[in-house]
Amino acid sequence: MYTHVCSMGNKKEELEAMVQQQSYDVAAITETWWDDSHGWSTALNGYKLFRRDRQGRRGGGVALYIKQTFDTVGIETKDDGVECLWVRIKGKANKADILLGVCFCPPNQEEEMDNLFYKQLGNVSGSSALVLLGDFNLPDICWELNTAEKRQSRKFLECMEDNFLSQLVGEPTRGGTMLDLLFVNRDGLVGDVVVGGRLGQSDHEIIEFSIFGEVRRSTSKTLALDFRRADFGLFRILIQSIPWEAALKNKRVQESWACLKAEILRAQEQTVPVC
Repeated sequence: MYTHVCSMGNKKEELEAMVQQQSYDVAAITETWWDDSHGWSTALNGYKLFRRDRQGRRGGGVALYIKQTFDTVGIETKDDGVECLWVRIKGKANKADILLGVCFCPPNQEEEMDNLFYKQLGNVSGSSALVLLGDFNLPDICWELNTAEKRQSRKFLECMEDNFLSQLVGEPTRGGTMLDLLFVNRDGLVGDVVVGGRLGQSDHEIIEFSIFGEVRRSTSKTLALDFRRADFGLFRILIQSIPWEAALKNKRVQESWACLKAEILRAQEQTVPVC
């Protein structure tokens, strides 16, 4: 369960009742508005609380309540002002560990803060099972077409693609806009995504979903392309340096395709390692 509350102070009792009634394994919250005066680490009976408060100014903040029955470890990140929290939920039996992140990006966030978030995401994106959710305040993104109007949003889309993350929310979460998003790095990792209902007077919808985990696979000795360690910057440079007009001049469709494919594979060999 994920909810955007905007000032947790007057919604604590309602949140506690909802979480206990539904018996959620995890509750993720953005805009808690907590500071040092809030010591609610045991507010929800049977849950562990992980929190990251906004430093130096009012508002913001993210939190995760996770059932105490799960073996969890908070991931340390630099105190760089990014309102993002990461917790590793250790898998049971044949299930893989799940890295769960919750993030809040204020509207028109500075580019420097965006870049720090992208760096954090890059550091954790190698996890075999990653779930990221939160309020990213990018209403101009069209997720059906994977396009955006603003440069900031286009850069966000590019980062998600570079880290092989898929977005699963398909309905508006605040008015007619889709601000709250849910990303995964594996097909079948998350399902049963439902948008609807609000906590208190919040103007954001609650998002409910199920995390299925994944079966650990035995180690394979077959070589495969490791796109997570690829140098996409160099790949773009190599492709852009090719004089395409001259290379494709007077070629038929099949010949053009063969030329294009050969150049892409050549660039791939130089920029994508194998594992």
